[in-house]
Amino acid sequence: MTDKLPSPALARLVGVLIALALFGNFYVYDSIGPVADLLQQQRGFSDTQVGVLNAIYNLPNVVLILVGGVLVDRFGAARMTLITAGICLAGALLTAFSPSFAGMAAGRLLYGIGAETFNIATLAALAQYFAAGGIALVMGLTLAIGRLGSYSADMSPTWFTTAYAQGWQPPLLIAAVIAATSFAASAAYWWMDRKRASQVGAPPVAERFVLRDLLHFGKAYWYLLALCVLWYSVILAFRSTFSIKYFQHTHGLDLATAGEMNSYVFLAAVFATPAFGWMCDRLRRYAPFLAFGALLLPIALAALALTSWSLWVPTALIGVSYSLVPAVMWPLTSRLVSPARFGTAIGLMWVVQNAGIGAANMVAGWLNDQAGASAANPAGYAPMMWFFGLTSVAGFVFALLLWWTAGQRRHEVKPLAQSHPR
Repeated sequence: MTDKLPSPALARLVGVLIALALFGNFYVYDSIGPVADLLQQQRGFSDTQVGVLNAIYNLPNVVLILVGGVLVDRFGAARMTLITAGICLAGALLTAFSPSFAGMAAGRLLYGIGAETFNIATLAALAQYFAAGGIALVMGLTLAIGRLGSYSADMSPTWFTTAYAQGWQPPLLIAAVIAATSFAASAAYWWMDRKRASQVGAPPVAERFVLRDLLHFGKAYWYLLALCVLWYSVILAFRSTFSIKYFQHTHGLDLATAGEMNSYVFLAAVFATPAFGWMCDRLRRYAPFLAFGALLLPIALAALALTSWSLWVPTALIGVSYSLVPAVMWPLTSRLVSPARFGTAIGLMWVVQNAGIGAANMVAGWLNDQAGASAANPAGYAPMMWFFGLTSVAGFVFALLLWWTAGQRRHEVKPLAQSHPR
C-alpha cells in the first residue's frame, strides 16, 4: 500500500459505510432490553439471566480489547472489520434462533467477541481514510449514527408492533437482519479498500499495551478511569438492560411506551454530544463539565426511584448526562496522558469499563431476583436502584477529585483524542 491518501469522495463513501455498519452494531447490542419482559413471560427467564445476556457481551472484552488493536494492525482495518462483522452476525443469529438460555447466552458471547474489536477496526479505518483532516468531526458523526441504532432498538416495539405481538423471537430476528446489513456495509468497505488500495495511505501503527507504562500515569488519570467504569456501568446496565422493564413494572407503561421513553436518551445524545464537545473545546473547561454531567446521573436515578415526577424529568437528566460525559471524557484523556501512551491509556479504560458493565448487569439482575422484583412487586426494584444510585454517586466523587487534581496541574488543551466509546 502506498502513502497516497484516498480521494475525498472515496473517504466520504467509506465513512458512510462505516456509519451504517455501526448502526447495526449498536442496534444488536440494545436489542435485549425491549424483549426482556417477553423473555420472562414466555421463556421463564429470571432477571439474573436477562442481565447475563448483556453482561456476557462485556466479559470477553476484558481480555480481547488488549489484543484487538494488535489484530487490526496485523491484518488491516478492512479485513478485521469484515471478519468481526461476520462474527457479530453469527452471534445475532444464534441469539434469535436458540431454543434455550444457554444457546442465547452463547450467541451474545459470540456477538461480544466480535463487537468491540469491530469498533476498534472501524476507528482505525476512519483514522486511515481521514488522515488528511476532519477526523474528530467524522468520528462524532459516525458515533451519532451508531446511537441512532440504539434509539431504533428502543423504538422497535412501536415501529414493529406486529413482530412484538408474536413473541420474543421476531424482534430478535429483526436485530439479526439489521446485523446482516452491518455485515453487507462492512463487506462493501472491505471490497473498496482492497480494490483501491493504491489510493490509501498506510494505516497507523497500533500501540501495544505495555504494563510498565501504567507507572507513568498520574492521579488525575486514575480518577478519570474510576469515573469511567462507575458511570458507564450504571448508565449502560440500567438503560440497555433493565430500564424498559423498570418503566413497565414501576411506572405502569406498556412495552411500546416504555421503549419510546428509553429511546429519548439516545436520540438526545445524537444531537447533543457533538454540541457539548464543541462547547467544551471552545471554553476549555473540561473537568467542571465532566463533574456536572456525572452529577446528573444520581439525581436522575433518585428522581426515578424516590419521586412521582414525570418520567420526562429523569429521562432528560440522563440524556444530558449521556451526551455530556462522553463528549468530555475522551478529549480529557488526551490531556492527562502523553500522546505516546494514549493507546495504552484508552485500552486500559476500555478493559475496566467492560468489566464494570458486565459486573453491574449481573449484580442488578441478582438484586432483582433476590427482592422478587416484578409487575406484582414493583418495590422489589428498590435494591437495584439503590445499587445504581450509590455507584453513580461514587462516580461523581471521583469526578470532583479529578476536577481538583486537574485544576492543580493546569493541563494545556490538546487536540481531540481519537476514541470510539459506546
